[in-house]
Amino acid sequence: MAKVLLENIKRRFNNVTAVEDITFEIPDGEFWVLVGPSGCGKSTILRTIAGLEMATSGNLFIGDRLVNDIPARARDVAMVFQNYALYPHKTVAQNIAFGLEMRKVDRKKIQERVLTVARSLSLEHLLDRKPKQLSGGQQQRVALGRAIAREPQLFLLDEPLSNLDAQLRDDTRAELKQLHQQLGITTIYVTHDQVEAMTLADKIVVLNRGRIQQIGDPQSIYALPANEMVASFLGNPPMNILPAIYKGDNFDISGQLLAIPENIKAGLNLHPEQICNLGIRPEHISIGNINEPQRRRERREENLEGLFVEVKVVEPLGRETLIRVSLPGSSGFINVQVGGGVRLHPGENLHLHLDLNHLFVFETGTGERIFPVV
Repeated sequence: MAKVLLENIKRRFNNVTAVEDITFEIPDGEFWVLVGPSGCGKSTILRTIAGLEMATSGNLFIGDRLVNDIPARARDVAMVFQNYALYPHKTVAQNIAFGLEMRKVDRKKIQERVLTVARSLSLEHLLDRKPKQLSGGQQQRVALGRAIAREPQLFLLDEPLSNLDAQLRDDTRAELKQLHQQLGITTIYVTHDQVEAMTLADKIVVLNRGRIQQIGDPQSIYALPANEMVASFLGNPPMNILPAIYKGDNFDISGQLLAIPENIKAGLNLHPEQICNLGIRPEHISIGNINEPQRRRERREENLEGLFVEVKVVEPLGRETLIRVSLPGSSGFINVQVGGGVRLHPGENLHLHLDLNHLFVFETGTGERIFPVV
């Protein structure tokens, strides 16, 4: 096991910069996830740590050792790829043992290690099978087993669950988390799936266009995103982003005025008529009857305000229902998450209650969060 330190890592391909000024330190034994949209540089960072790519500049330490010029085979890391990369002519046992055989480990120790790893992954009854005789989830566990058997300092996983179906992906994700708790080996996991990032990580590194946007534990990033990109990327359904004009006492949202409570107004540093983007998550919006003015007044006292909208799409999900609504004259959607018992139909008019205690304000040019200020 080992800590990992990246100092100002930069990687260029000809005239294209894939990653720029990447700096972070992963403590020994933690599980970190690199997450972001396609092309953000997350796989390039992982391959650089593995030694499959060489950094254009910067320093990379695994443990206390500078590994800039050390080849991949000498870095004592194990990598699991998206496509499993199993040897089709070898059995499960032979695939798991391959890395140990290459290191000329004693045969008896190899057998003991293969059996131990197979039991931990519920593969002991499959040791004599070939990869083509296995399901996708079983093949993925074999790839994990081959990495675990080596007892490396560091695990690197590059979107290992992306080829699995939804149920198998959920099951394997839980197995991965349990394995890490058992083994305690420093792990770096790359994914574009924010659900995987939120459920697996001790810490998340959010990337976009080759740069770090935010680093933190999942709950902290979700509760206080650094910018609009992070806010809209992490969360399912994503945070609603509403263009608005600051009017002093109100936000003008597509011609509707949203009153700003005094406690929020005091924290805003905006000038009149300034354009900004408001952010609010679907779970912080509730629906009300437009014929209940008294209830709206009561809600307003609870620091909830609202907008009049039209229902466009209703997506029943069982336990909950996702409703997509739009403001009059607007082509964009607002996502609202309500209980599964709510019955609505496209074309209905609603009054949305926004819990302004959970409101975010972002600068339109940079996307940086300007409220709340911490």
